Amino acid sequence: LRYANNSNYKRDSMIRKEVYVSQTVTDELKRIVSESKVMRLDDSVWPEHDRNSGRQELEVVMEGDHISFSCAKIGSLLDVQASKDPDGLRLFYYLVQDLKCLAFSLIGLHFKIKPI
Repeated sequence: LRYANNSNYKRDSMIRKEVYVSQTVTDELKRIVSESKVMRLDDSVWPEHDRNSGRQELEVVMEGDHISFSCAKIGSLLDVQASKDPDGLRLFYYLVQDLKCLAFSLIGLHFKIKPI
């Protein structure tokens, strides 16, 4: 599992984390992505990113399929509703939130200094 954040906050460098996970975690990630139907989406009408607003990206490689999404950073569901494809962008928004939550939990557990 790899996570990268290039926010450039205070000219900071890219944050990269990589952890090795069990087959059970991999299967759960596949299930989440598969059930989301994100592989059927098209980001061509989503808001394009610019230098000031930032961007949000998701790359998925699963069972021979490879898809990459990129759009302007989504601040809230109001941004989603104002887009040309609110249903597709909403699905993307919630999937990214779920995946980030899972990734942060796994990374936090992996890099704990003192076990609980």
